[in-house]
Amino acid sequence: MSTTKAPLITVLGSLNIDLVSYVPHHPLPGETLTSNSFAVSPGGKGANQAVACAKLSRSKSSLSAAAAASNDDETAHVRMVGAVGADTYGDILLSNMSEHGVDVSGVARQQDGKTGIAIIVVDEPTGQNRIILSPEANHSLLPAQFERLPGPRPDLLIMQLEIPIPTVLQALKAANEDGVDVLLNPAPAVPLPDEAYRGLAHLVVNETEAAILGGVAEAELEAEEGLINVSKKFLAKGVKNIIVTLGGRGVFYMNRKGESGLIPAEKAKVVDTTAAGDTFVGSYALDVVAAKAKGTDCDIAAAVKKSNKAAAKTVEKLGAQVSIPWRDEL
Repeated sequence: MSTTKAPLITVLGSLNIDLVSYVPHHPLPGETLTSNSFAVSPGGKGANQAVACAKLSRSKSSLSAAAAASNDDETAHVRMVGAVGADTYGDILLSNMSEHGVDVSGVARQQDGKTGIAIIVVDEPTGQNRIILSPEANHSLLPAQFERLPGPRPDLLIMQLEIPIPTVLQALKAANEDGVDVLLNPAPAVPLPDEAYRGLAHLVVNETEAAILGGVAEAELEAEEGLINVSKKFLAKGVKNIIVTLGGRGVFYMNRKGESGLIPAEKAKVVDTTAAGDTFVGSYALDVVAAKAKGTDCDIAAAVKKSNKAAAKTVEKLGAQVSIPWRDEL
């Protein structure tokens, strides 16, 4: 048995089943397309990020029953908090997460609800996707349930915005009161009150989300000066580390210590961009808790480079959770 306790990452967020159509191009208004292929797969930004943390924290060989039971191989323990319906899709999600090493004891089953659904259309020539989300059971998570963070106290709490915004804000408040670091990936983006940023340890956004939350035109972020300016806005509101993912342009980062930079994108053959951002979050989170366990500050530049590499691996495969690499695949 392992003598050291692995850091705990809790992910509070959405669990969805992805219904994915792969098409020759995104349909135009009024156009009916025949898809080249169709897939049903486990997804949801919360579940994707939990699986990313779990897969990137262990080698593929740890899937054996003996290794999974001992947890000796994992660099972090990952716990999911969320809700699914009492239906087949809920069964698939919970089973898949468990198989990848995620603790699903914090996931509620809504007996009279449906599991969340994401309809995803992937343009095969570019790998770009368009998504329609039906939250269903994800919206049963109410602020009153999070006056205190559920379960054991985590080393890092990860959240997104596919559950109700008041619930996210309440969980942020509870985490602040308990001194728990939070990584917020505000997607899909909506403007947030200033209180959401006070003391926020890590804010990870893409270009569109940075523009919406920062109150600037997305065109302003095409230049590094615009990225610097919007990042300074978030730092002034209380964020400690801000990361802006830019797809093919790379990743920009800035923190309160004065460190900043633009890391170029990794070369990759893009097949499907689904879960690339979630993989980035998972990899970055693991570096954060590893540094914390050692009593040191996270090397943000190194963490961003490593996370960029993991995300690049993800876009080279079809699907969401299935495309996320294991630790020994990097």
